[in-house]
Amino acid sequence: MADLDVGDLAPQFDLPRDGGGSVSLAASLGKPIVLYFYPQDDTTSCTQEAISFSQLKPDFEKAGAVVIGLSPDAVKKHDKFKSKYNLTIDLAADEERKVIEAYHLWVEKSMYGRKYMGVERATFLIGRDGRIAGIWRKVRVKGHAEEVLEAVRAL
Repeated sequence: MADLDVGDLAPQFDLPRDGGGSVSLAASLGKPIVLYFYPQDDTTSCTQEAISFSQLKPDFEKAGAVVIGLSPDAVKKHDKFKSKYNLTIDLAADEERKVIEAYHLWVEKSMYGRKYMGVERATFLIGRDGRIAGIWRKVRVKGHAEEVLEAVRAL
């Protein structure tokens, strides 16, 4: 499978989200979509990233964009995570990893010499037309949400 690139059509998704209901690419077309993938709820980096995107949510909305966080965690875990940190962004549950795999983000990782499979932290900016307008792979959390906001504003 070839990696996705800027200009490619974004893979479709329709997933359950925190609080009930669902989020989908089709429902958000016509506005920029920030789709960020993270490994797990309530871990240090994932929490910092979710808080950063939540704090900037009004700025993303002012720019016309929707922000969706996506991990393989279950909806109930998302609900707890969102409540614990007063998160305001939508969190999508991809328990079967179908969307994660469609975006080529189920990868081999290594920690302390141990290799395992997991979600690569990455963000995709999807334009109003459903095409990928920006990609950030192997994201470092500090300053990332601000960088993505600038890219949204530049669309």
